[in-house]
Amino acid sequence: MDEKEFDYINVIPLVDVMLVLLTIVLTTSTFIATGALRVELPKATKSPAEIAKTLTIEFVQSLVQALGGRVQAEFLPDTVLARTERRIAWWTPPQKRPMFFGTTQGDMAGMNGAIFPQPALVWLAMDHSLSIQALKENRRPLADTKLCVAPYWNVYDTGSVCLGSMRAPDASTVASIPQWEQSFYESEFTHGNVGRLTRHSGGFEGLWKELAGKEEFPADSLIELPETVEEFLSGKRRGHDQ
Repeated sequence: MDEKEFDYINVIPLVDVMLVLLTIVLTTSTFIATGALRVELPKATKSPAEIAKTLTIEFVQSLVQALGGRVQAEFLPDTVLARTERRIAWWTPPQKRPMFFGTTQGDMAGMNGAIFPQPALVWLAMDHSLSIQALKENRRPLADTKLCVAPYWNVYDTGSVCLGSMRAPDASTVASIPQWEQSFYESEFTHGNVGRLTRHSGGFEGLWKELAGKEEFPADSLIELPETVEEFLSGKRRGHDQ
């Protein structure tokens, strides 16, 4: 007699087992619900308050390190205003710097490489981005020091710099500060991002054409803002009246 191949599976035993288990579950749950069967669960010997541990600085530091967020220790010069893992803020007194201009707007390209006096500035580098605002006085600012509009093209009213082709550093550290400043001044200033950058009657072009080769930046040409250094560094930034 030839053996025949079966192309199906006998599931009757599996169904029988499932029905028996279902009957047990339903019967047991009924007894538990009616109180006929008592179930005693283990109880905690300590309250949540007793189990909890005090949050300490050491614990937070160990947690940060475990997550890979470790800030390398650096010496902070007097120019640094604030430093966190992701950002660094500093100020610079008035100085002289060469500047370069593109041809997108105006006729400033002929002045490329000339030396210009700069106002005192507050800088904020964070996550591969840069923001700047100007200071009217040549001294280290306090938290409540009022800021002024940075009188540069490529800068938005919030102080955020349009990087464009600027070679921005990857880090926001004390060691990266000179590179941030050099990258900003050596990039091409090509276009205005706000309506008014300076009180100078000739606007941006008139101001910088007049300053080429001069010794000192005129602080009275800066537009004052209601924004303080603390608001700028914390991200609570506002535009200025145009």
